[in-house]
Amino acid sequence: MPEVEVGKVAHFFNKIGVAAINLSGDLSVGDMIHIKGHTSDWTQTVESMQIEHDQVEKAGAGESVGIRVPEHAHEHDVVFKVTD
Repeated sequence: MPEVEVGKVAHFFNKIGVAAINLSGDLSVGDMIHIKGHTSDWTQTVESMQIEHDQVEKAGAGESVGIRVPEHAHEHDVVFKVTD
């Protein structure tokens, strides 16, 4: 599956299972993402996204978003958008 880098994990909120991601590309709810790092490696669909506690449908480069993730993400993990 082809992928394009769209950001990096800036912080992981362990208690709520949310990764704060600094975007370098566009990301929308419904996109398939691949999070890859030294010990992280999984694919998931973006089910919801927040900017400063407000729900958003899409975000672009330069923005920071919060996304709920099923596993522990680590700072500097790379976030890729899976493209068809």
